[in-house]
Amino acid sequence: MLKARESIRTLKGYHPPLGEREGLRLDFNENTVGCSPRVLDRLRTLTGEDVARYPVRDRVEPLVAGHLGIRPEELLLTNGTDEAIHLVCETYLEPGDEALIVVPTFAMFEIYVSATGARVISIPAGDDFAFPTETVISRITEMTRFIAVANPNNPTGAFVRISDLLHITQAAPNAAVLIDEAYFEFCGETAVSVWRDVPNLFVSRTFSKAYGMAGLRIGVLMGDQQQMKMLRRTSSPYNLNSAALACLPDALAGREFVEGYVGDVTAGRRELELELAAWGIRYWPSRANFVLMYLGDNCKRFIREMRERGILVRDRSSDHGCQNCVRITLGSRDHNAQMLSALPQVFHDLGVRHQVAR
Repeated sequence: MLKARESIRTLKGYHPPLGEREGLRLDFNENTVGCSPRVLDRLRTLTGEDVARYPVRDRVEPLVAGHLGIRPEELLLTNGTDEAIHLVCETYLEPGDEALIVVPTFAMFEIYVSATGARVISIPAGDDFAFPTETVISRITEMTRFIAVANPNNPTGAFVRISDLLHITQAAPNAAVLIDEAYFEFCGETAVSVWRDVPNLFVSRTFSKAYGMAGLRIGVLMGDQQQMKMLRRTSSPYNLNSAALACLPDALAGREFVEGYVGDVTAGRRELELELAAWGIRYWPSRANFVLMYLGDNCKRFIREMRERGILVRDRSSDHGCQNCVRITLGSRDHNAQMLSALPQVFHDLGVRHQVAR
């Protein structure tokens, strides 16, 4: 009888609630207005001939590298950040190796590590989800071969200082250290090019958030050019589709669109945090395009009340340390205003008392 590997049979499933998402999408950290008009215009020009040909990734990678200020040899385009994580795990992990992951964080880290047969060492975040740098360093052993950090982190929005990440990477020279910067545009601080000092460090980015291209699945994996040669051996040369590759130059050229959207998000983030503080709702300051808040027994009802008003938000109770927590994505100015106008109504219906005089 055919059987899957033991590491696959025992693998935890990840089933995000993507069905029945009619309404304002503030639940999956997507761009709430979609991609730029330039990208849409480029999509409309695609022909049958374009679709019939195999995609050529190598033509676009130098353009992306130039945009990021690195050498083409230091970059690999991937099918979203998910594939970037997968490639690093497949390239460097073997059964019995250990991987350090601070939780709560992006679920796919644990899934891709476990699929290789390596062992996940989960390290709880500190108070208020602070990153436990010294604890991570203390858990590094000769078996440590992979360390993953989302920065800013999802679902907490917490940010780890680049100097701390460098300290960790230097303490684990035999481990691949992956810094997932999916929310970089909303934060502005990066570990890009740090690998020139510590060649075991990698950085991933995505076009799914600020650029509004989640459906096209475009990611970037960056690192030391010698290590990137090894990762290219693991990657399929056809991992990105032709539509995604055709749109990338226009996405990069649409700087005003991205900057305008990021400005709306960061302004909305400040407004949301002020509103939550005014109602006495506990929240965690964020450097990403979302805010995590604690609602206690009101968690499920809050989500229902928001849905009834056409606004989708995400229950993060299943994440480590996030019981009864809700994450709200920020978006365009109009979408943020719609959400912020609904909050006082919902809090009033839940019996929450306003704490600060208006």
